[in-house]
Amino acid sequence: MQELIDVYDRERTPTGLTIPREGAFLTEGQYMLYVLFIIEAPDGRMLITQRSMDKGWGAGWWEIGGGGVRAGEAPREALTREVAEETGLDVADLELAPVYSYENVDLARGDNYLVDIYHIHLDFSLDDVRLLDGEAIDARLATWDEICALNEQGIFMHFRRVQQTLEAEGLL
Repeated sequence: MQELIDVYDRERTPTGLTIPREGAFLTEGQYMLYVLFIIEAPDGRMLITQRSMDKGWGAGWWEIGGGGVRAGEAPREALTREVAEETGLDVADLELAPVYSYENVDLARGDNYLVDIYHIHLDFSLDDVRLLDGEAIDARLATWDEICALNEQGIFMHFRRVQQTLEAEGLL
């Protein structure tokens, strides 16, 4: 079944247009929504996952989790779903709000999106993490220095956005 997305304007107001995500080509002023999440354990380390080797881009790279907001779904609902799907962790009862947001406009590719990043402080261990088949092949808890080292090796996705989020929170 093809995943559908709602199309939004720059102010995050739904335009009334719902389209298939696969092959979507958004024009000027049209956006889809994404959520990313940083999950931090009580010891300050962050949960990162290693992408499956069959991914079209970034195969085998490390990353924080996230995904697209589906049609009819609010960003907070997408966050709860994505965390559960990608990690098996439950954040449904937590009060969470985005701590950093950004916009991407690529009119040549029709790849326009708005992203909310959430920083989740959660009491969990790696034993609690359940990876979704086909999405990730490994998970680990990493310090900021370890994430920086992965980035220096060229195998960490969204590094600049994680850095900007932590800077916005006054943590770097």
